[in-house]
Amino acid sequence: MELHDILLCRLHAQHLLAPVNSLTAARDLCGFQAQFLRNAVHALRLRTDELNTDGLIKSWTLRGTVHLFPRSDLPLYFRRCGTADDVCESGWYQWVSGRGHATSTPERERYFANLAVEAIAQGNDTREGLRALLRDKGMTEGEESHVFNGWGGLISELAGMGVIGFRVEMKDGVYADETKRYCLLPKFEPMAEEAARLELARRYFTHFGPATLRDAAYFLHWTQKEVREQLAKLPVQTIFCDGCTYYAIENGEPVRDMPPVILLAGFDQLMLGYRKEDNPFLPTEHLRGIFNLAGIVHPAILLYGRGVGRWKEKDGKVELTAFETIKVKDKKLIEREVKRLFTVKKLIWV
Repeated sequence: MELHDILLCRLHAQHLLAPVNSLTAARDLCGFQAQFLRNAVHALRLRTDELNTDGLIKSWTLRGTVHLFPRSDLPLYFRRCGTADDVCESGWYQWVSGRGHATSTPERERYFANLAVEAIAQGNDTREGLRALLRDKGMTEGEESHVFNGWGGLISELAGMGVIGFRVEMKDGVYADETKRYCLLPKFEPMAEEAARLELARRYFTHFGPATLRDAAYFLHWTQKEVREQLAKLPVQTIFCDGCTYYAIENGEPVRDMPPVILLAGFDQLMLGYRKEDNPFLPTEHLRGIFNLAGIVHPAILLYGRGVGRWKEKDGKVELTAFETIKVKDKKLIEREVKRLFTVKKLIWV
């Protein structure tokens, strides 16, 4: 297989050549990284025939990061379905307690957790709303520093137990990060650990393949040995290209040629799904233009399958940054795609 075919197969597997419904796209690609919800929604928009976030929620899943994923996948990503009384068993609480930094006793932690769950059920579902409630119920300043700790705290404890998640809602006609509200999750029966790992591997090599062992280990946060163990159980094809060995599960043939322009989302799965130094969509010399040293993955401009720049849009103002010389006719193709996706008030090349 030639490198061009590898790229085309990946675009096809990731639903970037032919749209599918929103739930299918989010399920197949193991969710979309969503610490910035706008990015996840754009990634979904690129892959769906009708943008619809019904049935999707936000919570911490792969690699310990927030993802937008189907509610029906809760059994896949969570190893338990707990209650508010289980918060002291969370990794966060165990960690801070082990270091002597927990300023909230287990009894008080469970008390606050139950108050928070009851409040969310009754519609008091914002972080500041919960903070005000718990203060009224006697939460001290020291307890608050633990309960609402930015690196964990009560919200992540309840989320890690599979008790709550983030709502995905509209604000002023768009999906925005400012609408952070919580919701109670339905009861579910977690998948067995081995079954969940096999399912994740199956989805990866079906919808990210052809991919290498290093790619899969990078995305799933496993060792290559752990990836091999799951590969042995799957009907993968072995593909050789330019001295590299790739693996993929049969997923049909690409339905079209390489698209002229794709404006990928920030933290898009086409960038995150592979070891960044080995990703053929991103030339090595442009890597830091997309993956910066602060951990941000910028929205990339793909021109005939090659990352040639990045883009940024806010309130109709679109900035396009080129990493190399782009021909006038290709700039027009890029601008045409910008205008197809956004209501443009101002467009500039930086």
